[in-house]
Amino acid sequence: MWGCGDRVPDQQIIIVNPESLSTCAWNEVGEIWVSGPSITQGYWERPEETKEVFEATLADTGEGPFLRTGDLGFIQDNELYITGRLKDILIIRGQNYYPHDIEKTVEQSHAGLRLDAGATFSVEVTGEEQLVVIHEVKRHHKFDSHEEVVTSVREAIAEEHGLGVYAFVLIRTHSLLKTSSGKVKRFDCKKRYMEDQLNVIAQCKNNKFLICDDSYFK
Repeated sequence: MWGCGDRVPDQQIIIVNPESLSTCAWNEVGEIWVSGPSITQGYWERPEETKEVFEATLADTGEGPFLRTGDLGFIQDNELYITGRLKDILIIRGQNYYPHDIEKTVEQSHAGLRLDAGATFSVEVTGEEQLVVIHEVKRHHKFDSHEEVVTSVREAIAEEHGLGVYAFVLIRTHSLLKTSSGKVKRFDCKKRYMEDQLNVIAQCKNNKFLICDDSYFK
């Protein structure tokens, strides 16, 4: 989470509940909506998406139009704080979780996991959303066992977030999908996971190991 400062003159920033489309209470996290002369009119020849993203109006007051940024945040002491992306939020058992919080927990749970090199997302299993974690290993780290890594990750996530891990995938160094600016491409990571296209070293699903490259373990 980081502060972005105050809004510039002639720009309006409001925090909105993305489901009810009504204004959030002060200090409450919601979607960031903006309006002002610097906002473009919309997408070229995409009227439906333009209406949805660039012509949003508040349900409680009818005020608008606003640009729906897709970012989550809140305003405190006239400063805007960003907490994450709406599309990245994990909803498991009715609770919201920020993936970057879980990813930070994972990378700190074992010495053999690289920093800023993991992705978390959810998949539907028998009608319920379940947590999936993928993470890169350090290139020259020798692991005692794959069970050791899984146990460390599971215990850390349970302690910090109260969540169980449905699937955990160790992948090779520098194989995590990122943007050119270094941001994790979680949607694409999920797609590759679903299509069995990850560069896997070890994979545990529902407490069972499906894949394991023994060359990484003593």
